Amino acid sequence: MKKIIILIIMLITIKSFSQTKPSVVSSVDIKRYSGLWYEIARLPNPFEKNLKCITATYTLRDDGKITVLNAGHKIDDPAKKTSSKGVAWIQDKNEPAKLKVQFFWPFSGNYWIIELDKDYRYVLVGDPSYKYLWILSREKVMDKETYKRLLDKAVSEGFDVKPMITVEHDCK
Repeated sequence: MKKIIILIIMLITIKSFSQTKPSVVSSVDIKRYSGLWYEIARLPNPFEKNLKCITATYTLRDDGKITVLNAGHKIDDPAKKTSSKGVAWIQDKNEPAKLKVQFFWPFSGNYWIIELDKDYRYVLVGDPSYKYLWILSREKVMDKETYKRLLDKAVSEGFDVKPMITVEHDCK
């Protein structure tokens, strides 16, 4: 029995070390990244359930951190808007595309910039657990070619994009 338990522990340990993590872009200019982004698509998550017209606004703070304001409208009552404010920061200046974001202390999550347009028009963001993935754009609509390329990039990085939810932006 002890041998079986040891074998199971060894297999779990080997599996955890062998899992790959998504790659990230090599550089990010946070000043250029700041501003309003429209959520084009995402993997399902509980904190954006039943929302549309979702935006994320990033504002650089004097201390170098970033204020994050996520907002959206209820699908069943678009007049009802909800928002959540948090803070993000770069953990390691040598990996500026790997940010941490915190909406509720003491919990924080990973915000990894996997793909970023050279003109900062769109971005693919995910996390190393592969549970979260977003496609954001400076415009409410993204052309199909760019969208497909970002989905292909996500798949090549190990994400399952079949459950992706596209976000409507028809609110006033």
